[in-house]
Amino acid sequence: MTDRLSTGIDVLDRRLDGGIPAGSIVLFSADPASQSELLLYELTDARGTLYLTTLRSDQAVQDALDRTKSRVGTPTVRDIGGDAPLDAANRLVSALPENANLVVDVVDPLERADRSRYRRFLTELQTAMVNTESVAFLHAMKQDDDPRNRAMTEHVADVVWDLDTQVRGSDVVNKLAVPKFRGGRALDETVKLKLEERVAIDTSRDIA
Repeated sequence: MTDRLSTGIDVLDRRLDGGIPAGSIVLFSADPASQSELLLYELTDARGTLYLTTLRSDQAVQDALDRTKSRVGTPTVRDIGGDAPLDAANRLVSALPENANLVVDVVDPLERADRSRYRRFLTELQTAMVNTESVAFLHAMKQDDDPRNRAMTEHVADVVWDLDTQVRGSDVVNKLAVPKFRGGRALDETVKLKLEERVAIDTSRDIA
């Protein structure tokens, strides 16, 4: 059995039989107006993390990490949101150490690249994750008009996390689905999360 790497989020590790298989690519889809970044921040507590930001500046991400009350590590934050984000991502990924986390927040600008170039990026990313026994987390925004290569990301990803955020009356309800888990067991039901200051399981019951 492939070694599992802890996500750093205990509530998810318990549901995922210990974590994510080393060498995996995880696609994490969420609404832009959600607390999905809390999960990304807590991932950095598990092991050394390279955090690539494409929309926010590296300073904005670092400030958010410093302010959060979640458990966080000391990730290396790099801004790749310039004119050639794929080239910048490739250069940094090639230097990733062993047993590390890679976070791309968000992957959408990379998915808008030429199809052949983006496919080559995913292929090289897969190789890098396997060779270093690391895990890549690609944070993707749900939109009415997805980037043209989103389906390719979904297919190549070994694991898919899909966070659904809904406002019901006075409550904000977050449910995480894991519909795909290559080499493991996908979850047959969603996990209701509380995304406030930290990530926790919401044990309240839904009332129809």
